[in-house]
Amino acid sequence: MVKIDALPNVPRWAVLAAHTVPLATLPSGLWRIAQVAGLPVADQVGRNGREAVVAISLTLMTEGLALLTLGLVRPWGEVAPRWLPFIGGRRMHTFAVVVPAMLGAAALCATAGWFACTQAAGLIEHVTQTPAQQLLLVVCYAPLLAWAPLLAATTLAYYRRRASVV
Repeated sequence: MVKIDALPNVPRWAVLAAHTVPLATLPSGLWRIAQVAGLPVADQVGRNGREAVVAISLTLMTEGLALLTLGLVRPWGEVAPRWLPFIGGRRMHTFAVVVPAMLGAAALCATAGWFACTQAAGLIEHVTQTPAQQLLLVVCYAPLLAWAPLLAATTLAYYRRRASVV
């Protein structure tokens, strides 16, 4: 069994949920990078310079935010790393972590709901040409739907653990 580095008092399900978040966001980022690289994953093969920068930036930002979920189960989510200016080495206030995380989960849920209800069908037809491209797009973007509930559940576990200590 693979050992996953986490705090000892974190429930195993929360550790697995936190580690699943970056994996759930990875396929969509790889799809965007494949499109920028000119692979035939969509109708528009490749992108101009500005679009490529936006796609790569979105991928990096998404993965960076997803990786922050690991802080909910790791020591650096309770005590800020020493290298951070002003707060390095200090204990993180529970609500300073929980409030942004829950706002992020709510924003992700609202965005996913809005997109699924208003944009998904039209975008899939507009972006892709073949059924194989449509399937690949759906397979790569569907895991993003798990991000909000996984983040919310992991945040609640963090809050329950930290609130019982304080």
